[in-house]
Amino acid sequence: MRLDARVVKLVVRLVVSAAALGVATWLISGIRLGGESTGEKILTLLGVAVVFGLVNAILKPIVTLIGLPFYILSLGVLYLVVNGLLFWFSGWIAEEIGLEFEVEGFWSGFLGAIVVAVVSWVLNVVIPDGD
Repeated sequence: MRLDARVVKLVVRLVVSAAALGVATWLISGIRLGGESTGEKILTLLGVAVVFGLVNAILKPIVTLIGLPFYILSLGVLYLVVNGLLFWFSGWIAEEIGLEFEVEGFWSGFLGAIVVAVVSWVLNVVIPDGD
């Protein structure tokens, strides 16, 4: 795969994640997005999408490997809990680095992770990424 195609694929995934995060902020009252203008909000969503992607790329494989027996015992329910915690953690990191994005508590993170997963899946079905 050429470098241009990989960059386009990465940008599409970033925009899809940012759009899914935007839907989550719209649907869930415990997730807040700051910013004065639409441009600021879009940039914040793109920044949070990068943070969320990095958290999922770095921490999720480690947590999944460590928690695998518990995932099996809980029939996968624990996977939803871990996704919610990682979403909540991503919101905390975003706030710490100065992005105006707040996830208020575990349940907001839990529901936000579900919304982001569903919206991302739908958008990835609709928008081809070249694979």
